[in-house]
Amino acid sequence: MRYIEFRDSIQAELRRSSSGLTWNQLRERLDLPYTRPCPEWTKDLEQEIGLVRVKGQGRAYVWRLSSEPS
Repeated sequence: MRYIEFRDSIQAELRRSSSGLTWNQLRERLDLPYTRPCPEWTKDLEQEIGLVRVKGQGRAYVWRLSSEPS
């Protein structure tokens, strides 16, 4: 999977779920081949699509799209 495919699938799934999703939920829903998100790609997502990660329950972070991507 290339970065562009990854970015577009994450963005589309987060648009469908306004309350956000954890990495595990995204991985399962999108059948992603990664056990953990790549830190470089995650940083790029923050810049390109306005990804925001907020502390959820336990150790999980909830991934959401900000109202205005940078």
